[in-house]
Amino acid sequence: MKIFSADQIYKADKSTIEKEQISSDMLMERAATRLFEWIHTRLQGAQVNIQLFCGIGNNGGDGIVLARHLQEHGYNIQVHVVNYSEKRSKDFLLNLERLKDRKIWPDFINEDSSFPLISPEDIVVDAIFGIGLSRPLDQWVANLIGHINASRAFVLSVDIPSGLPMDRPPVSEVIEANHVLSFQVPKLVFFLPQTGIYIDQWEILDIGLDTEFLTHEEVGYELIGPPDVLPLYRPRNKFSHKGTYGHAVIIGGSYGKIGAVQLASNACLTVGSGLVTAFVPKCGYHSLQTALPEIMVLTDDDDENIEQITIPFVPNAIGIGVGMGTSEDTAKAFGAFLKKQENPVVIDADGLNLLAKHQELLKSVPAQSILTPHPKELERLIGKWDNDFDKLEKTKKFSSKNDCVVVIKGAHSITIYKDKGYVNSSGNPGMATAGSGDVLTGMITGLLSQGYEPLAACVFGVYLHGLAGDIAVHQYGYEALKASILVENIGRAYQELLRPPNRENSQES
Repeated sequence: MKIFSADQIYKADKSTIEKEQISSDMLMERAATRLFEWIHTRLQGAQVNIQLFCGIGNNGGDGIVLARHLQEHGYNIQVHVVNYSEKRSKDFLLNLERLKDRKIWPDFINEDSSFPLISPEDIVVDAIFGIGLSRPLDQWVANLIGHINASRAFVLSVDIPSGLPMDRPPVSEVIEANHVLSFQVPKLVFFLPQTGIYIDQWEILDIGLDTEFLTHEEVGYELIGPPDVLPLYRPRNKFSHKGTYGHAVIIGGSYGKIGAVQLASNACLTVGSGLVTAFVPKCGYHSLQTALPEIMVLTDDDDENIEQITIPFVPNAIGIGVGMGTSEDTAKAFGAFLKKQENPVVIDADGLNLLAKHQELLKSVPAQSILTPHPKELERLIGKWDNDFDKLEKTKKFSSKNDCVVVIKGAHSITIYKDKGYVNSSGNPGMATAGSGDVLTGMITGLLSQGYEPLAACVFGVYLHGLAGDIAVHQYGYEALKASILVENIGRAYQELLRPPNRENSQES
């Protein structure tokens, strides 16, 4: 699903108005009608007190139209107009008059007004600011937003929480929305750590924007869900054999950190690699052979660290860095290894730390290799950033300069390749646990070995990794979810992803 900028959404509105030959207030009516239908379906006329806080722009106009529909259907409403400027949009003024024609008189809140009482049992509709917010809030408006947040009422935001800009972090109060009804498309701010904290849940409302425009407009980010990853899946052939699905190698481990290689190797095999070999220091040989009888093991001559990497065959994919350490000898072995590689490799953990420490090694990283940093590892690679938006732009520049795919791990992991980002929608807080990243490294390596292109391996692997966590968390809960449990649920994740739609309904009928 495409993620559009504010400017692109305005263009979509304009294209819709021109193609359908409708007025802008008709499009506003359509959007607000969808809002009303969503609310009415859930409340069914229940006499809860609904307080609508409406700005004086088009977002406020949506709220004013919604108020009219709610009143016409017998709901208990209070309408507050947040009078933060002398400028008003024409569609807001038009619908304000329509509201007054129905004898609904809004309460105008000004700088010197006292704020209305809000009960925790009320529903608050937030329609103060929309996607066009481009300036800091006046202090009294920020205080009003703080007043709403402190009320403990259920807050439903129209399109975006008020006070949240589309392209930068907020500098003042932001509505803390329990639910956001986003018109037609999601917003990037829903998925970033600095801005996503203001949104508990969000949902798309289809308001019928121009399909042709939405289809052909190029975007900087996409939200990845099942419809996006299913076309990437490579089904298995009846007459295939283990060689068909490649031989992957996981390189890593050091004394006390062999478990990282075990997790990655197990995930690599479980995601579908035909053969998996682990390359570790001698200290890891017996534990790996015992824990994972399905994999093969090669060892360095050194007992505790990797000092020379020798693979006596040509693997289809290599993942390197998990638990590897950053000793001087390991750094030399890592540099020598990179210089011999011609195909993309997956680099994680201490492999990333070594790249950051020895930036000259970046020149030896094969084109379209995959780097999977968590935020601190990313910072070591690209330097500090001012905010999440700056982080993304710097990562895009790093990816373009070094021709590599970068997976920024987090609550919504974002895969970056050059000037495009892919925002993952699966996963949960239980996956914030030791070894979760090692599992992802193994999965992406295993997908590469099966013939997936590097970008596809990342987008597919990140989604499948999160889906395994979503399935597992139902049984274990957030706190007890471990990396090894993620591996155990990779197969179930495949089954869930590939399950035919409505299969349960067809079986029941």
